[in-house]
Amino acid sequence: MKTIQYPCSPTPWRSLTMGLMALPVALALSTFALANSPTEEINTTGLAVTDDTVRVGILHSLTGTMAISETGSVEAERLAIEQINAQGGVLGRQIEPIIEDGASDWPTFADRTRKLLTQDKVAAIFGAWTSASRKAMLPVLERENGLLYYPTFYEGLEQSPNVIYTGQEATQQILAGIDWAWNEQGARTFYLIGSDYIWPRTSMKIARIHIEDVLGGEVLGEDYAPLGHTSFGSNINRIRLRNPDVIFAAVVGGSNVAWFRQLNAAGINAENQKLLTISVTEDEVLGIGGENVEGFFSSMKYFQSLDNDNNAAFVEAFKQRWGEDSVIGDVTQAAYLGPWLWKAGVEKAGSFDIDAVSAAMADIELTTAPEGYVKVHPNRHLWSQTRIGRWNNDGQATVVWESEPIEPNPFPEGYQ
Repeated sequence: MKTIQYPCSPTPWRSLTMGLMALPVALALSTFALANSPTEEINTTGLAVTDDTVRVGILHSLTGTMAISETGSVEAERLAIEQINAQGGVLGRQIEPIIEDGASDWPTFADRTRKLLTQDKVAAIFGAWTSASRKAMLPVLERENGLLYYPTFYEGLEQSPNVIYTGQEATQQILAGIDWAWNEQGARTFYLIGSDYIWPRTSMKIARIHIEDVLGGEVLGEDYAPLGHTSFGSNINRIRLRNPDVIFAAVVGGSNVAWFRQLNAAGINAENQKLLTISVTEDEVLGIGGENVEGFFSSMKYFQSLDNDNNAAFVEAFKQRWGEDSVIGDVTQAAYLGPWLWKAGVEKAGSFDIDAVSAAMADIELTTAPEGYVKVHPNRHLWSQTRIGRWNNDGQATVVWESEPIEPNPFPEGYQ
């Protein structure tokens, strides 16, 4: 049986305020000098950068089935941009976001990406949620040479100089989560269910290989439902008949509301069935209702309930900006990292030019992240911790297990 090696955490958490202010002296001095540099010296490729402003894009689904998941990402990215602007911006320029709606439609994501890059000349795009939307954007990003900060946990098997992946890839989320179910919950049989598009299908392929070939367990069934699907009765009947130790779920977006409510209505709950999902965060639970997920588990790198100074400051700022009733999920927090990482890359490069910023991203560290310490790997993904959260009736999760930071490996041998 293979095991995942978790290296020791290299840097302790610091408070958000102190971490943002405590730039190394050399970087601070170089940033001050560059802030006073002529625009033509730090923008040689015709981006929308003036002596005072720099334009970026925010592209998420504000309408359609994915809006339940993506609205929080827009709020987090806007908050980060406002905080950066309050500190003086990036190289002395205030960030001006242009917000576009992908409308839960993959061709629309490609079209809006093209518009942001060719018409608006943005210096970076923060956006997408599903792998289908990212895959639609990728050819446009590479052809027009744009830079995307992508916040969602995803299946891996991708690496592009035009994307920084601030969410987890499969070895960090899926393999660590299944290992937890195997080692800590004694699970030996699994039923796989997901929405029918790239991420769930690829994720379940990886999960099946890990369960059957690596751990020696058994997959009792595997189902997929179309995006936006709301009738899970036949799936629930098959699951009840097979009686797995764990349901491993990757149902996304608005379908989660029907999926979990129908499970509960059918009498399947945490008292009689273990369920581990890789697609439910606080954003989804807000729509599902805590009573319908209570006792089930999610594998994520971030939960709003994390107890550290960085997260306390972030949650307070988020609620002050977006309301006391707002919630923060894994992807929302990963989206918040995007503008901060881009700022660090621009200042390290001393330029807004896409190629320069892209090359500068490797090994950038944030000790200020709400999730804790993160570092950009040369493969353009983040070192990050995996956590298992057990959902409570109030819609928040109790963290019951966490790893040390895991090195990202988007192309794991034997899982492709």
